[in-house]
Amino acid sequence: MRNRVVIENVQPEIDHGNYFIKRVPGERVDVTADIFGDGHDHIRASLLYRHESQKRWTEVFMEEGINDVWTASFKVEQKGLYHYKVSGWIDHLLHWYDGFLKKKEAGQDMKVELKIGAGFLRRAAAQYPKPKAKDLKEVADQLEEEGKYDEAVQLVLSPGFKQIVESTPFKQFETIYDHNLRVRVGWEKEMFSTWYELFPRSTAQEPGRHGTFKDVERLLPRVQEMGFDVLYMPPVHPIGKLNRKGKNNSTNAKPGEPGSPWAIGSDEGGHKAIHPELGTQEDYEALIEKARGMGIEVALDLAFQCAPDHPYIKEHPEWFVWRPDGTIAYAENPPKKYQDIVPINFETEDWKNLWEELKSVVLHWCEAGIRIFRVDNPHTKPFRFWEWCIAEVQKQYPDTIFLAEAFTRPKVMAELAKVGFNHSYTYFTWRNTRRELEEYMTELTRTESREYFRPNFWPNTPDILAYELMNAGPSTFAKRFMLA
Repeated sequence: MRNRVVIENVQPEIDHGNYFIKRVPGERVDVTADIFGDGHDHIRASLLYRHESQKRWTEVFMEEGINDVWTASFKVEQKGLYHYKVSGWIDHLLHWYDGFLKKKEAGQDMKVELKIGAGFLRRAAAQYPKPKAKDLKEVADQLEEEGKYDEAVQLVLSPGFKQIVESTPFKQFETIYDHNLRVRVGWEKEMFSTWYELFPRSTAQEPGRHGTFKDVERLLPRVQEMGFDVLYMPPVHPIGKLNRKGKNNSTNAKPGEPGSPWAIGSDEGGHKAIHPELGTQEDYEALIEKARGMGIEVALDLAFQCAPDHPYIKEHPEWFVWRPDGTIAYAENPPKKYQDIVPINFETEDWKNLWEELKSVVLHWCEAGIRIFRVDNPHTKPFRFWEWCIAEVQKQYPDTIFLAEAFTRPKVMAELAKVGFNHSYTYFTWRNTRRELEEYMTELTRTESREYFRPNFWPNTPDILAYELMNAGPSTFAKRFMLA
């Protein structure tokens, strides 16, 4: 109860340390804190940090600024988790030293002051390893050596003594601010990437033929030449046959109409299967490997929803909502109806097995070589599920990136980023004027969200065309691309 220093308003700190901030190797973490104490004694403060693989903390002395705001920084070099905390204390050695300089300048006798300083040095020595403790004790002896008053005073006034006071502080009754503050340091591609999207079934050279992964391979040099380093394709799984949608959202698909790739699952398999017309699992893995050899990562669309004939529905009916008439509840956004898609019921009593199965889906594709997942509508699944699933996957595959495809309310988008999503969709698509863009960029780069929210700017998407692009010519599209 004798600690006298108060530490508050530590930044960055996300929701009282519940979530980590994000960096990539080589980036800096700037830490600020309001640090003050009672009375007029001199305060000192330190920022301490360590990588999760290290036991010892590295200490950086903080600098005092205006209005009791203290600052310090450290650079993250390794991937993984870093921990950091702030320490503050009354430094009686520093307080004595500052007073000594003022009293000497005023012409006062310093004999007693030298004895006081020697006492502080000896007490400080007890806090350090033997070699440094020995040096401090020797200096203390010099301050009290009989018949060498003038030499002792000159020693205290020397630059070397100032260095001793600054580098070997006397710490008593430290206040430690340690609220589980963490930095997750990930893959460099988490900071910047350029995505190219294509529908693999549209890549065939001959009209009327369903494209394959082999056809996609043929296009890789073009994607590379344009400067993209991520190739994203909609879901590559079997497409439901029951309630399959036709052209222009028709509820009756005609023969040959392929259906929506987001209506996942049929008698041909579910989320761990490949659509037969695209090729085989081996073909998909070959595409991933060839693309990676060209500096391009293949991103998988992770859509946790099912077509009405997905195997899960027969194997685990308890994972879905059933209506009183015995029919399964399909997706709705009234008045819109998505008869070809069935949501998963995350409130099921069997939620633990459901979570484990969905995690196994992600791990299945990680084992196949996927390291980037574009997650479809993550805001319609529980935040706690994503926090758990992403952390579990990244334990085995640390470089895995999850993009939150969530065009929703700001706080919901922010929560998804906090729980672990590495990339986030943004409102860039709807920001057109200079004022709108400046306000949004200020929000993303000058507020707390910059510590955890990594924004992706899309010029457009296949299903969302910004107002500015409607009926626009190529130059408008080029401008949006340049802005992004």
